[in-house]
Amino acid sequence: MIELNKTQIETVIDIELTILQKKYYRAIYDRNRTYLEYEGSSMAQLVSIVTELRKCCNHPFMIRGVVEKETRDDRLLYNTLLVQASGKFLLLSKLLPKLQSEGHQVLIFSQFINTLNLLEDLLALLGFTFDRLDGSVRGDLRQQKIDRFNSGKVFAFLLSTKAGGLGLNLTAADIVIIFDNDWNPQNDVQAEASDLSPCSSYWSAQISSCISISDKRNL
Repeated sequence: MIELNKTQIETVIDIELTILQKKYYRAIYDRNRTYLEYEGSSMAQLVSIVTELRKCCNHPFMIRGVVEKETRDDRLLYNTLLVQASGKFLLLSKLLPKLQSEGHQVLIFSQFINTLNLLEDLLALLGFTFDRLDGSVRGDLRQQKIDRFNSGKVFAFLLSTKAGGLGLNLTAADIVIIFDNDWNPQNDVQAEASDLSPCSSYWSAQISSCISISDKRNL
């Protein structure tokens, strides 16, 4: 069990890309338009290579058209690849059940709205109670979600990093997971600090993919 009684613990967890992630990462990096086409349409926005690579490191399903190409609208295959196609999702599929069984409550931050969509699917697949807050949630509903989490009725709370910087006061949380780091680390720090009580003890984990944008040696 993670000990949280006396201190605040911060950990960086390095995760390898899966085989499918490596295939799409290399195709994006090399601008391989042939591989990145599905039914005659371009899947990745190659005018923004860095953004597409960041999305791939989260989950290949973040890339336009990958879900359709890889699953062929097969829901069982979608659920399998939702977990197996991303190193970060594989980690969460093992970590979250442990945290839930030990009675923790978790905040998960991401930069991308589409990542939050996929994380919702993962939490539903694992059978966990969860809530979500991003910029589209209006004020009165936002407070209802916060109150429900702080009352202990919800295991996980998904947040966009921007929404997390608004001082939400999610005092019940004792686990913070930064799913993808902001390029300005101060934004992650601000989001984390503004949502937690300054007197609380918690464990913070940043999940990082083991690859740099220019490194193709392990692809």
